[in-house]
Amino acid sequence: MIDYSFSYEDLEFFLLIFIRITCFIVTAPFFSIQNIPRRVKAGWSFFLAFIIYQTMEMHVVPQYNTVYGYAALALKEAMAGLMIGFGANICNSVINLAGRLADMEIGISMVSLLDPTTREQSGFTGVLYQYSIMLIMMVTNLHHYFIRALVETFNLIPIGMAKFDSDKIMTAIMQYLDDYVMIAFRICLPVVATIMLTNAVLGILVKSAPQINMFSVGIQIKLFIGLATLMITIGVLPSASDFIFDEMKVMMTAMVRSMT
Repeated sequence: MIDYSFSYEDLEFFLLIFIRITCFIVTAPFFSIQNIPRRVKAGWSFFLAFIIYQTMEMHVVPQYNTVYGYAALALKEAMAGLMIGFGANICNSVINLAGRLADMEIGISMVSLLDPTTREQSGFTGVLYQYSIMLIMMVTNLHHYFIRALVETFNLIPIGMAKFDSDKIMTAIMQYLDDYVMIAFRICLPVVATIMLTNAVLGILVKSAPQINMFSVGIQIKLFIGLATLMITIGVLPSASDFIFDEMKVMMTAMVRSMT
């Protein structure tokens, strides 16, 4: 017969686990897609918290005196989950920057689309890159890595023992900003290089045939060449996505180290 009884201490311990996992699901890539219903996110968080609770050997809640003390513990766990998920989710901004750079070079930067995954306005190339990277993430099972990393944080950062080091957090953010532009430029490099060569050719044609209105002709040429380059180089996107996935892992590791 299954025993469903539990103590208040076990309930308090389970709620702290549930809070960290829920805050991670809200901010982590793939899990934080706006199209996923909130009930599904809450149910998945509860199911994952229950499994982690059953696998943990010791269920010890840090000592606290009043309700405010337990609220402080809950807030600390919420901040830990948010920071771990945010460390990986912030790397998605690299995709948007790469899309904006490609759109400016092609000449379609004024085109704005609603990205259903984030409910934000984004460019045409940015949405294309976003969906492509998301599909690659699912195929390579990177979301499984996120779950394993979250489970491992309970061993590295026990419940109620998170200590936030502002110096390590700032160092991690500065390291990310250092790689931010470099990774985005690597992704959109084929489009930027092709349009740069196209502009050089159009400049030579302007000097050799001034009677041709290159302003009206160049827009169509750049658009055609830019879209053709996107179609031809879409096959190298999986290798380019490795830079983003590696940066996600680095940022998650850095955020965990800043709380140990």
